[in-house]
Amino acid sequence: MGSHINLKVLILDTDFYALQSLNSYLAWDRRTRVVAMASTMAQAFDYIRRVSEPELPDVVLLEPEAFPDPEALRTAVRQFREAIKDVMVICMARKADLPYVFAAVEAGVRGYLLRSEVRLYLASAICYALDRELLVTQNIHNLATPAQPRLFNADVLPPEREYPEMTERIRQALWLCVVEGMPAQLAADEMGISPHTIRSYIKEGYRILEAHDDTNYPEEMGPLERAFMRFTALKDKDEDEKKQS
Repeated sequence: MGSHINLKVLILDTDFYALQSLNSYLAWDRRTRVVAMASTMAQAFDYIRRVSEPELPDVVLLEPEAFPDPEALRTAVRQFREAIKDVMVICMARKADLPYVFAAVEAGVRGYLLRSEVRLYLASAICYALDRELLVTQNIHNLATPAQPRLFNADVLPPEREYPEMTERIRQALWLCVVEGMPAQLAADEMGISPHTIRSYIKEGYRILEAHDDTNYPEEMGPLERAFMRFTALKDKDEDEKKQS
């Protein structure tokens, strides 16, 4: 998926800390830009009414559990789709609740994802959903039956990209320094190693990440940002198909 994408995102979540977490994951990735965070439908639509059409969100991330019952969720999804032309509504659920899933899918969401399965791959999942009629995580798809054809035929979010050469210690160093943004000294203390060793882990981690990614990134994108995007990339299903053919 190209890095030129610039999707405006509105997040609706009743949990303050979840809002901040989702915002931070998306802020790291220049393909997504959070334009509004809301804890209620009233706050979300107050923002929608105040901004001009070019500033309307392209994506609405919706917490299904923010609504008291499936019908309320169905109504909310329809309201967003009616208020914003071509908006992509994606549910970020805490649990796989079948009535809520069916209500959202019938209302026209483009994604129904479990947070525990998406984790820090959120921006990649949103971009992956752009070319899919409906994207779900594996445990949501496990609920599908032929009686619900849209859910039954949905695309399943692929797993994270694999880096066979990457050791667990290198992965931990990348997590601390690239994802959590720790300085090398603090990351070294966390791992019980020297700053020199953690820098060597990071250098080797960058090499491994680059070796498995031929994406053309903008020249102004620094190595830390490129590393984050590679570290949070999804597995390329097309590449698997090429290997098998």
